[in-house]
Amino acid sequence: MKFTVNREKLAKALQKVGSIIGSRSMLPVLSNILIECRENMLKLDSTDLEMRMSTTIECNTEVEGSTTIPAKKLAALVSRFTADEVSFDIDENNHIKIECGTGRFTLLGLPADEFPGAIDINVLKTIKVDETVFKVMLNSITYAVSPDDSRKVLTGILLATQGNVLTMVATDGKRLALNERAVEAINGEDGECIVPLKAANEARRTMDGGDAVEIQIGEKQCRFVGQNFTLTTKLIDGNYPNFRQVIPTEFKRVIEIPTEPLQQKIEMVSQVLSESSDYIVLSFADNNLTINGSSSEVGEGSDSMSIEYALEPVSVSFNPGFLSDPLKVVGIPAVTMKMNDPFNQVVIEGSNGFIYVIMPIRKK
Repeated sequence: MKFTVNREKLAKALQKVGSIIGSRSMLPVLSNILIECRENMLKLDSTDLEMRMSTTIECNTEVEGSTTIPAKKLAALVSRFTADEVSFDIDENNHIKIECGTGRFTLLGLPADEFPGAIDINVLKTIKVDETVFKVMLNSITYAVSPDDSRKVLTGILLATQGNVLTMVATDGKRLALNERAVEAINGEDGECIVPLKAANEARRTMDGGDAVEIQIGEKQCRFVGQNFTLTTKLIDGNYPNFRQVIPTEFKRVIEIPTEPLQQKIEMVSQVLSESSDYIVLSFADNNLTINGSSSEVGEGSDSMSIEYALEPVSVSFNPGFLSDPLKVVGIPAVTMKMNDPFNQVVIEGSNGFIYVIMPIRKK
């Protein structure tokens, strides 16, 4: 196999496929990237057996073929090259000669037939969504995914469809984040699937300005097809909790609060807290919100802000991290906090389809 490729395009392609490669794989070939050169196109594939990332770039083909190349070594070399073109010459023993400018290098590859083959998906549903919308939806909920593998279904992102509406949900059992939008097109029956968080994040990271991404869902796999990439992942098997049941439908108190000032004041008051068991208290009264925090080991502090609130005074206690997390990423000027009392679910809503459910802390 012999070809020449633009260095910048190759570097970007390696960034796309390189991040899912594990460092402790039992199979040496999984530390490599599969490259296939056909008809002036170079295809690069990587996999960790749970996910598979593919991308294609133009090249100047002299001899077609395929091999696998050590991913990290190749990426390290290409990142240091300075000339515009990189030339590859691979012999029958998978010895890969690489030239760029005055540099001459040889890497030892492995045969392409040792690389795991791609799995075909029987596509049951397709979702077409604008890349920017997909990123915003995902950004607004991923912090709520559970890190605990004991409940596997909570370690992923739920994708649910009804009509032309896509709902993304994340929960760790203590709080729930949801974003719901009408999207460009959904073909297939209503339903849901659970996408691993790593796969969803990789799809988001790889998006580079295309108009839309198509999500192809099968029985056990899912594929994200963007402008310059294809990411295939296994789905998480299991039943996701009924997220609709935890969202109250009626509220006695509905309060609009500027997002950034609220987030900043929560973080400032949190500086006097020391333990994960410490909490902050939000007190609403007479068109004012006061935020208080105290710790037996550090001290205490408070801050306040003017808001529109003329109802009966109420104080609610929260885990400061849980309360601050959505405010950092929701990306809108103001949120609406809805509650009934200091003991039951509090909902934070945004005008962009975002809903966040958090339980207050019951003080001892």
